Amino acid sequence: MSFRSAVVTFPGSNCDRDLAVALEKVSGTPALRVWHGDAELPEKLDFIALPGGFSYGDYLRSGAMAARSPIMQAVVEAAGRGVPVLGICNGFQVLTESGLLPGALMRNANQHFICRTVQLSVENSQSLFTAGYEAGQIVHIPVAHHDGNYFADENTLDRLEGEGRVAFRYAETVNGSRRDIAGILNEAGNVLGMMPHPERAIEAEHGSSDGRAMFESAIRGLVEA
Repeated sequence: MSFRSAVVTFPGSNCDRDLAVALEKVSGTPALRVWHGDAELPEKLDFIALPGGFSYGDYLRSGAMAARSPIMQAVVEAAGRGVPVLGICNGFQVLTESGLLPGALMRNANQHFICRTVQLSVENSQSLFTAGYEAGQIVHIPVAHHDGNYFADENTLDRLEGEGRVAFRYAETVNGSRRDIAGILNEAGNVLGMMPHPERAIEAEHGSSDGRAMFESAIRGLVEA
């Protein structure tokens, strides 16, 4: 299998190894590791992943400083060329702060850090990332965040809904996110940001393997393209 993926590490990332391990387990190919201060990405990448954590200690706003790291210009350019980009938790925050996805991630409505497995409804099963699921399928994926409350204005929310860009929705109220949105896609469908951690749910020993289908469908779609 020919598949080249890269995981970007920022100061304060703490899920980068988990994400790299998940990509390697599913693809059989080690993920390349990229430092936030690098100016360029490795050549001929098939997939870019931004991990969870607390980049720059979540100072200013979660993801705001990381979005201005040197490597993010290369990530934005790669996304513009159609390279798939997955941002998980803090990675989702970085994607909104860099303008690759609309909206913002705010403090959880209950003001508490939330760390548990939640139920998600698959809202779009037609994207590269979600083709391994059925529309409406309920999956169990862990969350671990303090600033996962997705916010956007009503017009943006209506546009996301109307264009089928809501990828995942919480099946239960978790953090106060508008319309219980847990993950969204960009207009081209090659950028996905989500708060839950699919890389923590790829083996039965994790308590759920429901996250594995995301990586499998993305890798299969890229290799077969």
